[in-house]
Amino acid sequence: MEHQQPIRRKIIHIDMDAFYASVEQRDNPEYRGKALVVGGLPEGRGGVVATASYEARKFGVRSAMSSKQALQLCPHAIFVRPRFAAYKEASQKIREIFSRYTDLIEPLSLDEAYLDVTEDKLGIGSAMDIAKEIKQAIKEELNLTASAGVSVNKFVAKIASDMQKPDGLTFIGPSSVERFIEKLPVEKFYGVGKVTAQKMMNKGLFTGADLKKLSLAEMTANFGKTGAFYYNIVRGIDNRAVQPHRETKSMGAEDTFPYDLTTIDEMHAELDKIAQLVHDRLLKYQLKGRTVTLKIKYADFKQITRSYSHPERLNDLQLIARTAKDLLAVTDLEDARIRLLGITLSNFTPIEPKQKQSSPQLDLFE
Repeated sequence: MEHQQPIRRKIIHIDMDAFYASVEQRDNPEYRGKALVVGGLPEGRGGVVATASYEARKFGVRSAMSSKQALQLCPHAIFVRPRFAAYKEASQKIREIFSRYTDLIEPLSLDEAYLDVTEDKLGIGSAMDIAKEIKQAIKEELNLTASAGVSVNKFVAKIASDMQKPDGLTFIGPSSVERFIEKLPVEKFYGVGKVTAQKMMNKGLFTGADLKKLSLAEMTANFGKTGAFYYNIVRGIDNRAVQPHRETKSMGAEDTFPYDLTTIDEMHAELDKIAQLVHDRLLKYQLKGRTVTLKIKYADFKQITRSYSHPERLNDLQLIARTAKDLLAVTDLEDARIRLLGITLSNFTPIEPKQKQSSPQLDLFE
């Protein structure tokens, strides 16, 4: 493989601080300064933590933790259900602030995004100054705080944004990138999960400097395609561009139930509700998909998926629900206790706008 040369860009990674919880504390004065958990309620079987305020995080409460465990760690915590409409509205306003400076915005979720400001709209020039202005605008206009990482590539900017939370701003300049990555523990590498991190440490690889000692062949032999990616990363090379128009690969919805579902009627009723959510989202984004996937999680946490691809793309509510129920019927439901159901549509194409008979066919991607 030809050795890559780093492309130097001015990249900012913005990550909102405890976003859902911060919106709740902003909108509800009684939550301010309190340990707040946004997500499933701990009653019944309990749900999952979506995010927690920094007051709750001091007690060890973290995203993706069960709400019951969160309550054990922080008995005085206040639990609230998510209000996604409010978070989406705030996210859209944050995106408007970003767009004052650049059109090269790659959202990763409602609360984080990459910005390429190599050439900024206002001619400011300094990525640090732009990041400061964005943080200040978010604080003044939305009464929320964000942390920012600024560097020459996406990988380093992403890690930098997490270094001084909350309300942080971290700059890793071109001359510091390799040294920064060499000192970085492998578990802090963005994209390295617990399993891969443990595999690395089992091989005596604890930092970027340790990874740097391995040849490209050794990295790919041990870690496959991602090995080649990290071979470049530890040398400060990440030439991925900020992608303003990320293609939607799938769209779905799922629900974890307060108590196990044990009858077909209960399951069908829940699938109807989930299918309605999926249908509404497809219409909102003007999408049709061919493949319907049913996700089932049993009471023992065993999880399976079943898929069916239709010959034509669809967004019909009844057909989505019926397909999901048909997929449910071919699973082993004898004595089944189900804690979660989900429906996802994939293999998309946008819905074509209606044209007059005499009009030529337009290419939506032209």
